[in-house]
Amino acid sequence: MRWEKPAEPAPPRTLLAIGIAGAAGAVALPETTSGIGYLVVAIVCAGAAWRVMGRLKPWTIVWGTLSLALVAVTVFRDADWLFAMCLLGAVAAASLAVTGGRSIWGVLLGSVSVALGSVLALPWVARGLGALRRKTTRKALRLTNSVLISAVLLLVFVPLLAGADAAFAKILANVVPSIDADFVARSVLMFVLVAVGTAGASLVITAPPELPDNDRPPSRLSVTEWAMPVGILVMLFAGFAAVQFTVLFGGIEYVLDTEEVSFATYARSGFWQLLAVTVLTLGVVAAVIRWAPRRTAKDRAWLRGLLGTLSVLVLVIVASALSRMWTYQQAYGFTVLRLSVEAFELWLGLVYVMVIVAGVRLEARWLPRAIVGSALTGLLAFAMLNPEKLIAEHNVQRLDATGKIDVEYLSRLSADAAPALAKLPLQHRACALAGANIRMYDRSWQSWNVSRATARPIVAANRELCY
Repeated sequence: MRWEKPAEPAPPRTLLAIGIAGAAGAVALPETTSGIGYLVVAIVCAGAAWRVMGRLKPWTIVWGTLSLALVAVTVFRDADWLFAMCLLGAVAAASLAVTGGRSIWGVLLGSVSVALGSVLALPWVARGLGALRRKTTRKALRLTNSVLISAVLLLVFVPLLAGADAAFAKILANVVPSIDADFVARSVLMFVLVAVGTAGASLVITAPPELPDNDRPPSRLSVTEWAMPVGILVMLFAGFAAVQFTVLFGGIEYVLDTEEVSFATYARSGFWQLLAVTVLTLGVVAAVIRWAPRRTAKDRAWLRGLLGTLSVLVLVIVASALSRMWTYQQAYGFTVLRLSVEAFELWLGLVYVMVIVAGVRLEARWLPRAIVGSALTGLLAFAMLNPEKLIAEHNVQRLDATGKIDVEYLSRLSADAAPALAKLPLQHRACALAGANIRMYDRSWQSWNVSRATARPIVAANRELCY
């Protein structure tokens, strides 16, 4: 990736956009790991990038909308792990919104270009600030003095009015955070982080890097060199798939009727091996697409036939892996890890379907964008599903069916699970809601969240002793 830095310093309108985004981060980012403040900051940063970019391209709108949608998850969900995944996905989508990228390496490098640009933008911004200081006019100095005088007046009159009326003081307490050394240090840190990130995006927009989006080089391989190993893999997978049809249609009954086969042996270990096979085969498919020749009709026929067959057989393996994990969860309960890897395996199945489509058309330039876009869209759909609530609901149903429940695990779930955990019997309810209870401390507007707002009355009504 080549990246030529701009010769000119950062212009004033870019510096203004960076300053506004940083100020939004200092004011709106909550102390909790999720909350409406993150969406506010994301919208301000998107507006700042729009101001620097000017006219938007179609792919910029698509990736930018997806980025904002992933950040919006923090307004509805409380789980830390889900917040972290959505925030990382939002950053990657935002980076692609300002860089683009079409090839595999172009998309991968484009998704981290803003992070790289955040470091490279510091000298560019410093030169812009120096140029702005030299151009400062008397009118600008007067405006600065006016802002300072306004701040002094607020510092004098706001405490007086708050002391004169208790209702007004209560409103101020909810809107204006208490100012202490820790608050000031945190605000400065948030300002710097958001401003630096916005500066990186501004640098990428002003001087975009050259991403490796060239067409694939002509292959020097013969059909035999790649078709023989892939053909052997196809025969191996075909044999495995033939055995799996018995398992797929047998399900739980197959496990119960088969000697020396337990749920744990059948599902837990088998799932991870099949997941590894699915991921490794995707690497094989990518290598074949990259290096296999397609000069003649015979080359193209071999490519379509072998890769299409291999992808279809992998779909059988994906179905087997999903069946195993579903069976295991039905027997031993749902957890975040089990449900997450199940969703990941389902996404891998979608990737193989797209590979089949690309193989039929022998046109894969759209595939890298489609893979990344489907991953981020799938993450958004997974978050909308409310996984921790789903996990809690299934474990409550399992208690009704078997009398077994892992209250200690359920107590580690976030406020997302509170509505489902409220349906537990009284002797389990308070302990299971412990995880939601400890997340109720922050009531600032920046940390407002639908899940915590919903869980608050549930937790308040179920504060029995936990034994």
